[in-house]
Amino acid sequence: MRSLRVDADPSQGPESGKAKSEYRNYREGKLLDRVYNTYLQMHTHQTVDFVQKKSAQYGSCSLRKMSAMEALELLDQLVDESDPDVDFPNSYHAYQTAEGIRRAHPDKDWFHLVGLLHDLGKVLALFGEPQWAVVGDTFPVGCKVQKSVVFGDTTFHDNPDSRDPLYSTEYGMYQPRCGLENVLMSWGHDEYMYRVMKFNRFALPKEAFYMVRFHSFYPWHAHGDYLHLCSEEDLRMLPWVRELNKFDLYTKQEELPDVQQLRGYYQALIDKYCPGQLCW
Repeated sequence: MRSLRVDADPSQGPESGKAKSEYRNYREGKLLDRVYNTYLQMHTHQTVDFVQKKSAQYGSCSLRKMSAMEALELLDQLVDESDPDVDFPNSYHAYQTAEGIRRAHPDKDWFHLVGLLHDLGKVLALFGEPQWAVVGDTFPVGCKVQKSVVFGDTTFHDNPDSRDPLYSTEYGMYQPRCGLENVLMSWGHDEYMYRVMKFNRFALPKEAFYMVRFHSFYPWHAHGDYLHLCSEEDLRMLPWVRELNKFDLYTKQEELPDVQQLRGYYQALIDKYCPGQLCW
């Protein structure tokens, strides 16, 4: 496994513009109603059956063909309705994340690319999927919802799985330490982008695939829940997910990057690791 040097927290630097405690505020804020309604719909409709159907629907990556840069440009049209911190197109967030990683890890160009593409799966919201089936924090379906799930105490009352005796237990349909690769996560951009990367054989290390697949699993990587489902491999990968999360979260700011100035560098990384027309 690749070594990881943990650098200064980007929330402490001048680029952030606000304190760590101001991020992911789900108690108050101008965007709170929009955010809550997104999670309410998500927690009502994300069931074992729903996830299995979406996994089958998109697992073959036969939706369309386009390059990674074309997918990124599509995100100019998307504002993430689950995010309490930003109200600008997701494409800018991609560059903010990537540039934060690039400054902290100048020797890991593959990691810079992970920052750029980690949210590209959100293109599903532009192809007919509602945002509650694409964005937001992920969580395992088929087992008891843990306390750290956002709005979890007020949003699951109409979810059919909440009335299933097996799915209401700690392990639910899973075995102890079965590994997150064997857990059905709520369907969204993480799993979809992981499928795209795997199907198209991105020439990236396994850490890159893992970070993309689980970067929205905040109840686990930020709060320590669901550890009873984790394998040793999950625990080895956890520092990488947390490292991506630092830049995914704390580089968000209203001052937007100069995309035209940065595009050439990231196009070269795309050409190196995931070139050409990709199957989505």
